[in-house]
This record gives sequence, C-alpha cells and structure tokens, in this order.
Amino acid sequence: MGIVEEDIRRVRDETDIVQIINQHTQLRKVGTRWQGSCPFHDENTPSFSVNFELGVYYCFGCRASGDAITFVREKENLDFAGAVEYLAAKANISLRYTDKNENETKGRRQELLELVGKAVNFYHDCLINQPEARPAREYLKSRGYNREIAAQFSLGWAPAEWDNLAKHLHVSAEDLQDAGLGGLNRYGKQYDFFRDRVMFPIFNERGEPVGFGGRQLPEGEGPKYKNTSDAAKIYSKSQVLYGLNWAKTEAGRLSEIVVCEGYTDVIGAHLAGIERAVATCGTAMTSDHAKKLRRFAPRIVLAYDADNAGQAAAERVYGWEEEFELEFAIADLPEGSDPGELSRKDPAALRRAVEEAKPFLQFLIDRELKRGDLSTPERQVRTAEEAARLVTEHPNPMVRDSYVIQIADTCHVNPEDLRRRMQDLAPRTPTQKRISEEGIEKEKVFKIEIAEVERQALEILLHRREEIVDYLLPALFLTGVAREAYETVEDANGDFHAAREMAEESVSSILVEVVASEATEEDSLGVLSRLLALAAEQKAAELSAVAKREDNYDRELLDDIQYLRSQVATLREVPEDVKALKPLLEWFRSATS
Repeated sequence: MGIVEEDIRRVRDETDIVQIINQHTQLRKVGTRWQGSCPFHDENTPSFSVNFELGVYYCFGCRASGDAITFVREKENLDFAGAVEYLAAKANISLRYTDKNENETKGRRQELLELVGKAVNFYHDCLINQPEARPAREYLKSRGYNREIAAQFSLGWAPAEWDNLAKHLHVSAEDLQDAGLGGLNRYGKQYDFFRDRVMFPIFNERGEPVGFGGRQLPEGEGPKYKNTSDAAKIYSKSQVLYGLNWAKTEAGRLSEIVVCEGYTDVIGAHLAGIERAVATCGTAMTSDHAKKLRRFAPRIVLAYDADNAGQAAAERVYGWEEEFELEFAIADLPEGSDPGELSRKDPAALRRAVEEAKPFLQFLIDRELKRGDLSTPERQVRTAEEAARLVTEHPNPMVRDSYVIQIADTCHVNPEDLRRRMQDLAPRTPTQKRISEEGIEKEKVFKIEIAEVERQALEILLHRREEIVDYLLPALFLTGVAREAYETVEDANGDFHAAREMAEESVSSILVEVVASEATEEDSLGVLSRLLALAAEQKAAELSAVAKREDNYDRELLDDIQYLRSQVATLREVPEDVKALKPLLEWFRSATS
C-alpha cells in the first residue's frame, strides 16, 4: 500500500526545491546552482548546493543529500508518505493511493483536520466577538495577551452552553467524536467536549490543527486543563508538541529547542523572543517526544518551574541522550517562577536562564550542593555523598568521573575516597547498565572518493548525455562505486531520478553530489580522453603484474601492454576528433566482452 508512483513523480516535478529549502537556510544563485549554509550542520563556509532543474541537494561538508521529499522528511519529522502529502498540499496536487482503504483513510483524516480547523475559527470568533466571552478576555488580558496575540496564536473561547459548536458545525456525532470535539449524551443529544474554557489550539509540526487544550477560567469548576482525548482519530498526546509548528524554524537555526510545561509558558517564551519553545500537551515527556525533537534540534533545554525542574526521571533522560544523541539541559528559573510568569515580569531574565542552561546532571548536582552544608568535615562528606548519589545514575563512566572530581573539589574530600564510596551509594538500574555496556550503534558516514575525471564523465552523462554515451564503457571507470553509478544510469536510460531510486545509498549519494555540484562545462572529448588514458594506464599495470607474477611473457600479452602504454603517451594531448579514440575503445570492448 502507498501513494501511486505517478503522483509521487508529479510531486517531485512540481515542487520548487529552492523555495522549500529557503525556509530553513538562505540560498543564493551561483552559476548554474543555488548555494548556502547547510541546514543540517553548523558550518562557517557554505558547502550546501542545490540543483534546481533536477530538484536535488548535496552538502560537501556533512554529505547530506536527497530531493525535496528527503529534505521535508528530515526537517519536518515525517515518513515518506507524510512528506509527499506535505508537498502535495503545497502544490495543490490530489494524491491517489494504491489501496482503496488507504484512499478512504487519508480522505477521512483530511475531513477531520478541516473539522478541527473550523472549530479553531469558531472558538476564536467567540473570544473576540461574543459578550459572554468577557471573562475569558479579561483572563487573557491579565496574562498580558491582547487581541493581536490572541490572533497570532489562534486563541479562543468555548461557550458555556452544551452544544454551541455542534450546532455551528452541523455534522454527525461520529464526526464530532472522531475529531475530538464532542459526541452524544445519554439522551441521544449532541454535546461539545469543551465548554466555558479558554481554548489553545494544538497544531502538529506541519501546522495542521489536530486538537485543543482548554483552560478553566479562574472561577470555573472542574480540572484546570482539559485536553483533546486520545480517542480522537488525529490526535495523540504522547507524540504532539504544542508550538512545534512555530518553533521548528528557530530550533533548526540554533540547534536547540526549549521544552516548557504549559501553553501559556510557550506563548510567554515566544513573546520574550524565545521562538523555539514547545510544550508537551498534558503529559510527561515520552520517548516519542524525544525522538521527534531530535529531528529538529540536538539540544533540549527543559524550562520547567523551579519546583519541577529536574524532576524528569534521570534514567529516561540519560537513555534518550544515548539513544537519540540528544543533550538535555535545564534552565535555572528563579524560585517559584515559570516561563509564562517570568516572560511578563522579566523577559530578559527568562532569556538569560535559557541561554545559561546547564547540562541536566550539572543542574541536579549544583542544586544538591547548594542545599548542602560544608561547615564541618562530617557535613562535607555527607553533602558529597548526596551529590555523588546523583552521579551514579549516569550511564557513561567518563561523565561520572568528571563530576566526581568536581564534587570532591567543592566539598573538600578526596576524589579516590569518593569513587570508592560511590560503589555503595546506589546501584545502577538494569536499564542504565545495559545502555553503558551495550552502547548505542551510531550511524557511520563514509566519504566516498572517485577520480575527478570519473566525476566529470558522470556529469556529462547526466547533463549532456548525447555527447558521451556512445563512448563510455564500465571498464573505463576504475572506482567501483563510479562504475556502479554509470551502470545504474544506463539501466535507467539516463533518467536521473529513476537511477537514484534503483541505486544503493552509496551510489545514489555519488549521483546527487555530481548533479548538485556546479557544472564544469568540461569538453566531453577531453574528459573521454583522460578517462581512457587513466583506464589504459591502469590496465597496462595490471597486465604487467600478471606477466611478472606468472612468468608469462606471451607475445600477445606483451603486445597488449606495449599498445596500452603507447596510447597513454598519445593521450597526453587531446585529439582533434573522437575517431582517434575508437581503436582504444574497441580494445577495451573486446578485452571485457
């Protein structure tokens, strides 16, 4: 099951890859290519190149490569189908699916997204225009939110009546329930899930409305916050992060994302100039959240209020750092403050706390040392032991030892004594032990090198195929991956995208690098001559080695070696016509047939 191949090709063909990438890094036209700083890694010298005509990119620094679909998958945290759907929506392309049920499922999802979108507009209109919404407006005003801010974040108000939204939407109870907006009561009447609450719409990372967080007004009854139920068909609280649709741009630029506890914390952070802030939606952070965040930034700053900072289970945090290659830090907010309150009282202090955020374990240790008493040797030892107990939870022995030295120095105890004492303090959990002993397999990125003349030959084959295709042979490519690239392009009849799809990753990377590089406009006859000379030189060396190894000085073998060496000498100058190369080409054809 999947998207019809023809529709995928159409999405690729009709997507402006430069426009898509420009949302994450600034590209400029240089010659026949677009160039800029790589959006996937930090660099001082721009090494990111885009071929607009073929719709592919390549970074000569980190070797990231792909097309618009690949780019969107990486930057928007989507699977293949999701990336195609994302681009199709931008290009106004209707997609078809290979399975009827999948067509129906995608269509149903779109219906529910549109329904939630209508609810967003309804609640916002109620907040702005209904007299009954005055308490909600007063509450938002007390938080420092004016009409412009309410519009910026699509804030709303759910009327107190049982079925205002249901009457407005005129849809079935099944639609209300699947969208997480309402349902049927025991009398068979439709009702709204949210009533008399300030509404915070929740968008996924693509900016699609998928749910709500409803805050009870100060004098209201019931739980303070009420969130869209996981029973809704398009919402999952363990995966959705409030504000990620707004935060992803700055997060990608700064390689850091800030995680808060609540909706107002995120809005306050944005208003204070921290636009990379998000929040979990009524739940603790999950591994799904951590995995999603890694797609947008490698460093996670937890900006929780002082009472809750550091309360996240250390084992989970360290596990996520290992598994997802994340770095967790904690913003040291003033006692009794949360980001929402601090953004109103002292936005500079909030920015400073985020900028000076400490690594997760460092924060916990500093807090423990601050609480401790160093007035006597006995109390120094006790404080050191309590701080060291935190260190035992970390799975990396080198990290643990660095903190042991730091604690020992602060508490004026012997580090060797503290190391020995740590063995009795708190046993490490099985999960932590497994992480440290087994490790996490890291992806290895290898730089694949091919000869420059091979690269030039592939470039001409892809861009000016008619000039060289009749003269190329697999035997002329001495590097294995270059030979595979040539053969793949030929199997695809010169279709670059088809070749990419057929090729293994190493070959695909070479092809993308070739087309993403600035076109050299090399003369095809000169490239073919150099390629032939290199191949002839290599073949002569191979035959000479065979002759010496086997003590074989057959006349025909010696003639071949002499012929190849004479051709190498001749090809030091480019011939005037390709006809001069045909005898050597025929020799290679016969020798490899």
